[in-house]
Amino acid sequence: MTRTVVLVNPAAGRGRGARLFPRVSAAFNSVGVSDVRRTRAAGEEHRDVQDALHDGADTLVIVGGDGTWSKCAAAVAEARAPVAMAFVDGGTGNDFAKNLPAPSRNPEAMARLVTGTHTVWHTDMGRVEHAGGGDWFLNVAGFGFDVAVLEDMVRGGRLTGPSVYILAALRQLLRYPGLTFSDAAPARRAMMLVLSNGMNFGGAFRIAPTAQITDGLLDAVEIGDIRGLARIPLFARALRGAHVRHPLVRSTRGSEFAFTFDHAPSYEIDGEWRQSASREVQVRCVPQRLRVICSPVP
Repeated sequence: MTRTVVLVNPAAGRGRGARLFPRVSAAFNSVGVSDVRRTRAAGEEHRDVQDALHDGADTLVIVGGDGTWSKCAAAVAEARAPVAMAFVDGGTGNDFAKNLPAPSRNPEAMARLVTGTHTVWHTDMGRVEHAGGGDWFLNVAGFGFDVAVLEDMVRGGRLTGPSVYILAALRQLLRYPGLTFSDAAPARRAMMLVLSNGMNFGGAFRIAPTAQITDGLLDAVEIGDIRGLARIPLFARALRGAHVRHPLVRSTRGSEFAFTFDHAPSYEIDGEWRQSASREVQVRCVPQRLRVICSPVP
Protein backbone atom coordinates (compact mmCIF):
# COMPACT_ATOMS: atom_id res chain seq x y z
CA MET A 1 0.00 0.00 0.00
CA THR A 2 1.36 3.42 -0.95
CA ARG A 3 1.90 6.25 1.51
CA THR A 4 1.61 9.76 0.09
CA VAL A 5 2.79 12.88 1.91
CA VAL A 6 1.96 16.33 0.58
CA LEU A 7 4.37 19.16 1.50
CA VAL A 8 3.12 22.73 1.02
CA ASN A 9 5.47 25.69 1.27
CA PRO A 10 3.27 28.51 2.64
CA ALA A 11 5.90 31.15 1.79
CA ALA A 12 6.15 30.16 -1.89
CA GLY A 13 5.04 32.74 -4.43
CA ARG A 14 5.11 35.49 -1.78
CA GLY A 15 2.32 33.82 0.17
CA ARG A 16 0.55 32.02 -2.66
CA GLY A 17 1.41 28.68 -1.07
CA ALA A 18 -0.41 29.63 2.13
CA ARG A 19 -3.48 30.67 0.17
CA LEU A 20 -3.43 27.35 -1.70
CA PHE A 21 -3.16 25.20 1.42
CA PRO A 22 -6.93 24.75 2.07
CA ARG A 23 -7.58 23.89 -1.59
CA VAL A 24 -4.67 21.43 -1.73
CA SER A 25 -5.72 19.81 1.54
CA ALA A 26 -9.32 19.40 0.35
CA ALA A 27 -8.21 18.03 -3.03
CA PHE A 28 -6.01 15.32 -1.54
CA ASN A 29 -8.41 14.49 1.29
CA SER A 30 -11.07 13.82 -1.35
CA VAL A 31 -8.93 11.00 -2.78
CA GLY A 32 -7.98 9.55 0.60
CA VAL A 33 -4.68 11.37 1.25
CA SER A 34 -4.82 13.05 4.64
CA ASP A 35 -1.14 13.69 5.36
CA VAL A 36 -0.83 17.28 4.11
CA ARG A 37 1.94 19.24 5.83
CA ARG A 38 3.32 22.75 5.80
CA THR A 39 7.07 23.11 5.36
CA ARG A 40 8.75 24.60 8.42
CA ALA A 41 10.80 27.47 7.01
CA ALA A 42 13.23 28.35 4.24
CA GLY A 43 16.23 26.04 4.52
CA GLU A 44 14.29 23.35 6.38
CA GLU A 45 13.03 21.51 3.32
CA HIS A 46 15.72 18.85 3.66
CA ARG A 47 14.48 18.04 7.16
CA ASP A 48 10.84 18.06 6.02
CA VAL A 49 11.65 15.49 3.33
CA GLN A 50 13.67 13.37 5.75
CA ASP A 51 10.75 13.35 8.18
CA ALA A 52 8.36 12.26 5.44
CA LEU A 53 10.71 9.46 4.37
CA HIS A 54 11.11 8.38 7.98
CA ASP A 55 7.32 8.17 8.23
CA GLY A 56 7.26 5.74 5.32
CA ALA A 57 6.37 8.01 2.41
CA ASP A 58 6.85 6.45 -1.01
CA THR A 59 5.20 9.37 -2.82
CA LEU A 60 5.93 13.04 -2.19
CA VAL A 61 3.80 15.83 -3.60
CA ILE A 62 5.54 19.21 -3.36
CA VAL A 63 3.48 22.41 -3.54
CA GLY A 64 5.63 25.46 -4.16
CA GLY A 65 7.85 26.92 -6.87
CA ASP A 66 11.15 25.99 -8.44
CA GLY A 67 13.13 26.76 -5.29
CA THR A 68 10.97 24.54 -3.08
CA TRP A 69 10.82 21.78 -5.67
CA SER A 70 14.58 21.91 -6.15
CA LYS A 71 15.43 21.73 -2.46
CA CYS A 72 13.04 18.84 -1.88
CA ALA A 73 14.34 17.02 -4.95
CA ALA A 74 17.91 17.54 -3.70
CA ALA A 75 16.98 15.91 -0.39
CA VAL A 76 15.50 12.92 -2.24
CA ALA A 77 18.55 12.70 -4.53
CA GLU A 78 20.98 12.79 -1.61
CA ALA A 79 19.00 10.11 0.24
CA ARG A 80 18.82 8.01 -2.96
CA ALA A 81 15.25 7.35 -1.86
CA PRO A 82 13.09 5.33 -4.29
CA VAL A 83 10.13 7.68 -3.91
CA ALA A 84 7.96 9.13 -6.66
CA MET A 85 7.54 12.90 -6.71
CA ALA A 86 4.85 15.21 -8.06
CA PHE A 87 4.95 18.99 -8.34
CA VAL A 88 2.07 21.43 -7.87
CA ASP A 89 2.46 25.09 -8.86
CA GLY A 90 2.58 27.40 -5.87
CA GLY A 91 5.54 29.64 -6.59
CA THR A 92 6.63 32.45 -8.87
CA GLY A 93 7.97 30.86 -12.06
CA ASN A 94 7.08 27.17 -11.70
CA ASP A 95 9.37 26.42 -14.62
CA PHE A 96 10.40 22.81 -14.06
CA ALA A 97 6.81 21.56 -14.25
CA LYS A 98 6.50 23.01 -17.77
CA ASN A 99 8.67 20.11 -18.94
CA LEU A 100 6.20 17.52 -17.62
CA PRO A 101 2.92 16.12 -18.94
CA ALA A 102 1.13 16.63 -15.63
CA PRO A 103 -1.61 18.98 -14.33
CA SER A 104 0.70 20.98 -12.06
CA ARG A 105 -1.60 24.01 -12.03
CA ASN A 106 -4.63 22.03 -10.88
CA PRO A 107 -4.42 20.50 -7.37
CA GLU A 108 -7.61 18.49 -7.84
CA ALA A 109 -6.42 16.92 -11.10
CA MET A 110 -2.98 16.26 -9.59
CA ALA A 111 -4.56 14.52 -6.60
CA ARG A 112 -6.48 12.22 -8.94
CA LEU A 113 -3.37 11.55 -11.01
CA VAL A 114 -1.15 10.73 -8.03
CA THR A 115 -3.66 8.24 -6.61
CA GLY A 116 -4.85 6.89 -9.95
CA THR A 117 -3.35 5.75 -13.24
CA HIS A 118 -0.08 7.50 -14.07
CA THR A 119 3.34 6.98 -15.55
CA VAL A 120 6.70 7.64 -13.87
CA TRP A 121 9.45 9.52 -15.67
CA HIS A 122 13.07 9.05 -14.60
CA THR A 123 14.33 12.62 -14.84
CA ASP A 124 17.82 14.08 -14.66
CA MET A 125 19.20 16.57 -12.15
CA GLY A 126 22.24 18.83 -12.28
CA ARG A 127 25.17 19.47 -9.93
CA VAL A 128 27.27 22.62 -9.51
CA GLU A 129 30.59 21.75 -7.83
CA HIS A 130 33.51 23.89 -6.63
CA ALA A 131 36.19 23.90 -3.93
CA GLY A 132 33.65 24.74 -1.23
CA GLY A 133 31.24 21.92 -2.04
CA GLY A 134 28.30 21.68 -4.38
CA ASP A 135 24.60 22.12 -5.01
CA TRP A 136 21.93 20.10 -6.77
CA PHE A 137 19.60 21.79 -9.22
CA LEU A 138 16.41 20.59 -10.79
CA ASN A 139 15.91 23.04 -13.65
CA VAL A 140 18.73 25.57 -14.23
CA ALA A 141 22.00 26.95 -12.88
CA GLY A 142 22.93 30.46 -13.99
CA PHE A 143 25.90 32.83 -13.91
CA GLY A 144 26.05 36.53 -14.74
CA PHE A 145 22.95 38.52 -15.69
CA ASP A 146 20.73 35.85 -14.16
CA VAL A 147 22.28 36.41 -10.74
CA ALA A 148 22.03 40.21 -11.03
CA VAL A 149 18.31 39.82 -11.76
CA LEU A 150 17.86 37.53 -8.76
CA GLU A 151 19.58 40.04 -6.49
CA ASP A 152 17.33 42.76 -7.91
CA MET A 153 14.25 40.61 -7.20
CA VAL A 154 15.26 40.24 -3.56
CA ARG A 155 15.17 44.04 -3.30
CA GLY A 156 11.93 44.21 -5.31
CA GLY A 157 8.45 45.31 -4.46
CA ARG A 158 5.07 43.62 -4.15
CA LEU A 159 4.53 42.09 -7.57
CA THR A 160 4.04 38.32 -7.80
CA GLY A 161 4.26 35.74 -10.55
CA PRO A 162 6.39 35.96 -13.71
CA SER A 163 6.08 39.77 -13.63
CA VAL A 164 8.60 39.82 -10.76
CA TYR A 165 11.35 38.35 -12.92
CA ILE A 166 10.46 40.36 -16.02
CA LEU A 167 10.50 43.69 -14.15
CA ALA A 168 13.84 42.89 -12.48
CA ALA A 169 15.31 41.77 -15.82
CA LEU A 170 14.21 45.00 -17.48
CA ARG A 171 15.91 47.01 -14.73
CA GLN A 172 19.18 45.11 -15.19
CA LEU A 173 19.19 45.03 -18.99
CA LEU A 174 21.17 48.24 -19.46
CA ARG A 175 23.17 48.28 -16.24
CA TYR A 176 24.62 44.77 -15.85
CA PRO A 177 28.32 44.87 -16.97
CA GLY A 178 28.86 41.18 -17.84
CA LEU A 179 31.19 38.41 -16.65
CA THR A 180 34.46 36.90 -17.88
CA PHE A 181 35.17 33.16 -18.00
CA SER A 182 36.94 30.46 -19.97
CA ASP A 183 36.37 26.78 -20.70
CA ALA A 184 37.95 24.74 -23.48
CA ALA A 185 37.87 27.96 -25.49
CA PRO A 186 39.87 31.11 -24.56
CA ALA A 187 38.68 33.60 -21.95
CA ARG A 188 35.82 35.78 -23.12
CA ARG A 189 33.21 38.19 -21.84
CA ALA A 190 29.52 37.33 -21.80
CA MET A 191 26.22 38.68 -20.58
CA MET A 192 25.16 35.39 -19.03
CA LEU A 193 25.75 31.66 -18.92
CA VAL A 194 22.94 29.21 -18.16
CA LEU A 195 23.25 25.45 -17.69
CA SER A 196 19.78 24.12 -18.28
CA ASN A 197 18.17 20.79 -17.55
CA GLY A 198 14.74 22.10 -18.57
CA MET A 199 13.53 24.42 -21.32
CA ASN A 200 12.27 27.41 -19.34
CA PHE A 201 13.35 29.83 -16.65
CA GLY A 202 12.26 33.15 -15.19
CA GLY A 203 8.60 32.23 -15.51
CA ALA A 204 8.35 33.34 -19.13
CA PHE A 205 11.62 32.66 -20.96
CA ARG A 206 12.38 29.61 -23.12
CA ILE A 207 16.08 29.78 -22.41
CA ALA A 208 16.99 26.31 -23.77
CA PRO A 209 14.37 25.31 -26.33
CA THR A 210 15.99 21.95 -27.15
CA ALA A 211 16.57 20.83 -23.54
CA GLN A 212 15.06 17.56 -22.35
CA ILE A 213 14.95 16.47 -18.72
CA THR A 214 15.40 12.76 -19.52
CA ASP A 215 18.31 12.77 -22.00
CA GLY A 216 21.28 12.70 -19.60
CA LEU A 217 22.53 16.06 -20.91
CA LEU A 218 22.54 19.74 -19.98
CA ASP A 219 22.16 22.60 -22.44
CA ALA A 220 24.80 25.32 -21.94
CA VAL A 221 23.41 28.59 -23.29
CA GLU A 222 25.95 31.41 -23.48
CA ILE A 223 24.71 34.89 -24.33
CA GLY A 224 27.78 36.77 -25.48
CA ASP A 225 29.07 40.27 -24.95
CA ILE A 226 25.92 42.09 -26.02
CA ARG A 227 25.58 45.59 -24.59
CA GLY A 228 23.30 48.59 -24.42
CA LEU A 229 20.07 48.78 -26.37
CA ALA A 230 20.95 45.67 -28.38
CA ARG A 231 19.96 43.63 -25.33
CA ILE A 232 16.31 44.69 -25.54
CA PRO A 233 15.28 42.81 -28.72
CA LEU A 234 17.29 39.78 -27.58
CA PHE A 235 15.39 39.82 -24.28
CA ALA A 236 12.10 39.82 -26.23
CA ARG A 237 13.26 36.97 -28.48
CA ALA A 238 14.07 34.83 -25.42
CA LEU A 239 10.38 34.76 -24.54
CA ARG A 240 9.83 32.33 -27.43
CA GLY A 241 13.30 30.74 -27.58
CA ALA A 242 14.33 32.62 -30.74
CA HIS A 243 17.42 34.14 -29.04
CA VAL A 244 19.45 30.99 -29.80
CA ARG A 245 19.60 32.06 -33.47
CA HIS A 246 21.45 35.27 -32.59
CA PRO A 247 25.10 35.19 -33.81
CA LEU A 248 26.39 36.02 -30.31
CA VAL A 249 24.41 33.27 -28.60
CA ARG A 250 26.03 29.88 -28.34
CA SER A 251 24.16 26.73 -27.29
CA THR A 252 25.94 23.42 -26.69
CA ARG A 253 24.91 20.15 -25.08
CA GLY A 254 26.95 17.92 -22.83
CA SER A 255 27.00 15.83 -19.69
CA GLU A 256 29.72 17.86 -17.95
CA PHE A 257 31.20 21.36 -18.21
CA ALA A 258 34.18 23.06 -16.53
CA PHE A 259 34.58 26.83 -16.28
CA THR A 260 37.18 29.21 -14.87
CA PHE A 261 35.93 32.69 -13.96
CA ASP A 262 37.98 35.83 -13.38
CA HIS A 263 36.92 35.67 -9.71
CA ALA A 264 34.91 33.25 -7.56
CA PRO A 265 31.40 33.76 -8.98
CA SER A 266 28.03 33.95 -7.37
CA TYR A 267 25.45 31.83 -9.16
CA GLU A 268 21.83 30.82 -8.93
CA ILE A 269 20.23 27.40 -8.83
CA ASP A 270 16.50 27.35 -9.50
CA GLY A 271 16.14 30.92 -8.26
CA GLU A 272 18.29 30.49 -5.13
CA TRP A 273 21.47 32.58 -4.71
CA ARG A 274 24.76 30.77 -4.08
CA GLN A 275 28.45 31.73 -3.84
CA SER A 276 31.30 29.64 -5.22
CA ALA A 277 34.37 29.22 -3.03
CA SER A 278 36.70 29.10 -6.05
CA ARG A 279 37.18 30.46 -9.56
CA GLU A 280 36.93 26.94 -10.98
CA VAL A 281 33.40 25.53 -11.24
CA GLN A 282 32.18 22.24 -12.69
CA VAL A 283 28.58 21.64 -13.73
CA ARG A 284 27.38 18.15 -14.59
CA CYS A 285 24.24 16.20 -15.31
CA VAL A 286 23.23 13.35 -13.00
CA PRO A 287 21.04 11.12 -15.19
CA GLN A 288 17.73 9.64 -14.05
CA ARG A 289 18.13 10.73 -10.44
CA LEU A 290 14.41 11.34 -9.77
CA ARG A 291 11.18 9.45 -10.28
CA VAL A 292 8.45 11.93 -11.27
CA ILE A 293 4.73 11.23 -11.63
CA CYS A 294 3.31 12.23 -15.02
CA SER A 295 0.10 11.78 -16.98
CA PRO A 296 -0.03 8.71 -19.22
CA VAL A 297 1.16 9.67 -22.69
CA PRO A 298 -0.55 7.86 -25.59
